[in-house]
Amino acid sequence: MPRTIVHQGRKIQVAVDTSVLASGETIVRDVVLHPGAVAILPMVDAEHVCLVHNQRPVVGTTLWEIPAGTLEPGETPQRAAVRELAEETGYRAGRWRRLIQFFPSPGVLSEVTHLFLARDLTPGVQQLERDEELEPHVVAWQEALAWARDGTIRDAKTLIALLFWESLKHEKEC
Repeated sequence: MPRTIVHQGRKIQVAVDTSVLASGETIVRDVVLHPGAVAILPMVDAEHVCLVHNQRPVVGTTLWEIPAGTLEPGETPQRAAVRELAEETGYRAGRWRRLIQFFPSPGVLSEVTHLFLARDLTPGVQQLERDEELEPHVVAWQEALAWARDGTIRDAKTLIALLFWESLKHEKEC
């Protein structure tokens, strides 16, 4: 499948892929090539989660989200999760658990998101990147779940994290 890079961005590339279907028809797809990302579900305690109120100019609104970010070149997902949690919330975690990996939008985006659970949190100072406008908030777990169900939370990674952890949190190993 021939691929032509048509834009090289700061974190992503945009490509045009050409392929031939089984019918013999040639099709062209626009593709966003992404290095991967991490998302962190920071449990302050069993009944409270830290969410960030994040200004998102691309969609023109502020969203409730879990902390997340793009992998840096050569960075492991675990290291990126530690970095992003500290940058966006100030928290450091004493215990980490890898939960799942998922494709946020596989029809156009190559990104794989690695979801982690962070527990035994110690507060610290945020270290936001210059283009980030977000504010951490500790939210009751049941309120966060209600926000996921009523549409207050509209960010996919946050919905996945909250609902996935709610389905697993009662396992013995948790």
